[in-house]
Amino acid sequence: QVQLVESGGGLVQAGDSLRLSCAASGRTFSSYAMGWFRQVPGKEREFVATITWSGSNTYYADSVKGRFTISRDNAKNTVYLQMNSLKPEDTAVYYCAARSGRSYYTKINAYNSWGQGTQVTVSS
Repeated sequence: QVQLVESGGGLVQAGDSLRLSCAASGRTFSSYAMGWFRQVPGKEREFVATITWSGSNTYYADSVKGRFTISRDNAKNTVYLQMNSLKPEDTAVYYCAARSGRSYYTKINAYNSWGQGTQVTVSS
């Protein structure tokens, strides 16, 4: 498994942007598919975005499509989530996740490594 550490969360106003980062340990990062999920207290964790090991394919939840962009830098063992035009309903704890594989994955139980999460709060 790979160790993941998220950063970049914070308090912003509606319409602002944030970029989350997820740094991974290990020399095999480039073989992992990565995903971003989010969770609000009292609700289930939900899928946000995913990217294949090479970065050539991505997939997004409908709620963030066109506003969020997932990307990765395998030389830096880091995956990013650029979040633009933020809305109050984007407020959540954001988690990155990893699993080995050549595809991308949208299901929570597809991933076996998780970060500790970073809080994003969007005020109206």
